[in-house]
Amino acid sequence: MGPPLLAGMATDEALSQLRIQEYYDDLSKLNIPLAHSRWYNIDVASLLNGISIIGYEVDSDSGASLLLLEKSAILCCPGSGRIHHYPKNLIHCFIDDSRSELKNLDGIILKVELFSISPNEEQLCWECSCRSELEVPEIQRKAASWLTWLNQ
Repeated sequence: MGPPLLAGMATDEALSQLRIQEYYDDLSKLNIPLAHSRWYNIDVASLLNGISIIGYEVDSDSGASLLLLEKSAILCCPGSGRIHHYPKNLIHCFIDDSRSELKNLDGIILKVELFSISPNEEQLCWECSCRSELEVPEIQRKAASWLTWLNQ
């Protein structure tokens, strides 16, 4: 009975390494300053050694990223050089669906947000939104993924 357990552990480790590689591949596609790329390749890479990533998000505008781990989340902010850590039990998901409203002033029809209950300067606020019906399935996919992670 020992080998299947070892095989399962090896599979989990291989899957985690695959997610880390996908994460770095997505980061490499960003148009971010060289200093931010170095920060990811040195500081964040040393943090990821031995960590299993369940999922991740990358913000192409800011270069920030969110790593979803088994019991927590890590927010990487290359602009400030900060890495924030949030216990999963302090993270919540908020979904604001404005598609049925007749008039939405800012044009956002669907917004999904992961946020934390933590001190003001350390709060997590990771959001995705859309202004087009064509983008709704992608935002719904993210919401489903986040809720699945939160409920595991």
